Amino acid sequence: MSVYTKTGDKGTTSLIGGERVPKYDSRVEAYGTVDELSAHLALLSDLIRERWNGAPCLDELTEILQRLMSVQALLAVGKGGEGKLSDVPSGAIEYLERSIDRMSENLPPVTHFTIPGGDKTVSQCHICRTVCRRAERVALRAAAEHPTAPGALIYLNRLSDWIYTLGRQLVDEFGVKETLWIP
Repeated sequence: MSVYTKTGDKGTTSLIGGERVPKYDSRVEAYGTVDELSAHLALLSDLIRERWNGAPCLDELTEILQRLMSVQALLAVGKGGEGKLSDVPSGAIEYLERSIDRMSENLPPVTHFTIPGGDKTVSQCHICRTVCRRAERVALRAAAEHPTAPGALIYLNRLSDWIYTLGRQLVDEFGVKETLWIP
């Protein structure tokens, strides 16, 4: 199979179901932003592995990267693709919630906004969080225009909370001073 198809040379692409849309379609923007998030999370995973090999979050990140491929596919459904894919199961969202609760057990309560920085791995975690929030906003915009699997939207929302909590856990694990915004 060739990497290039030439079918997009005129600025269109196919969605699941065969519908051709401009590459600036809100659904393409949504799944493309989730793809960007996946690349950032892969880098985060590599950075964590360098510093904390065997960290429990590494298996979780692998699971999340797999799930994000499904989220991308759900965001790429066009006419004719309805019903071809299953929504993100509630168990995947509960998995993130349990992980957030587990990580939070040993962390001080959140009292202020966190200012990113102090360590390149922690900073990458904050980049992932902000890209995830953007992916959620773009996906919500697409959902306002086109039918969208609700579980995919919930998953992105919960994932940004998970990434934020992971950043706080990394601060604790690496002995980095957490900088809080105190106006």
